[in-house]
Amino acid sequence: MSYTFFFSAVLALLLAPGPTNTLMALAAAQRGPRRVLCLLPSELLGYLTTILPLAALGNWLFERWPDVGVTLKVAAAIWMMYLALKLWGVRFGGGGNAEVTSLRVYITTVLNPKALIFGLVLLPVPVDAQFLPKLGLLCLSATAVALIWGLAGALTQVGKAGETRLRIAHRIASIWLALVSFALLASLLRTYATEAGF
Repeated sequence: MSYTFFFSAVLALLLAPGPTNTLMALAAAQRGPRRVLCLLPSELLGYLTTILPLAALGNWLFERWPDVGVTLKVAAAIWMMYLALKLWGVRFGGGGNAEVTSLRVYITTVLNPKALIFGLVLLPVPVDAQFLPKLGLLCLSATAVALIWGLAGALTQVGKAGETRLRIAHRIASIWLALVSFALLASLLRTYATEAGF
């Protein structure tokens, strides 16, 4: 796979709305764009936690134990639904805390379906000479995209009515995460239904 195609595919995936991007935008909406810089190491570490083992062992692992992939998808769906409920229930002006923490970003990124695609499809195996340059390109792209989403989130605080826009951002993020969670579970159910002949 050429570097141009790899970069295009990575950028298209990273820019698409997803759980990690949602949290980065929300973090900047809550505490300003600098918060994204503090959370970047957690996002990158989350991607690497999933990508590196999958690039090395993913195909062998899923061939030997196909239920591992299903387990990862179910775990991701449950985590995203948990985040969605947490964001929906936040109270403004005191009480409920839906602050975007490093741990939340890390776990969300580890379970992000995009990481599966990077590790299993887009990146070559670690012994390939292109692995490290492409992994570096992926990390740089993830950093740039996190900053873009953070800037978008920070714009919700510009001018008056910042708290109203932040409340709307929480609701949109909550709904989006719930939809991603349902989509993951629906794809699993469709797969099982097809395999069972329904």
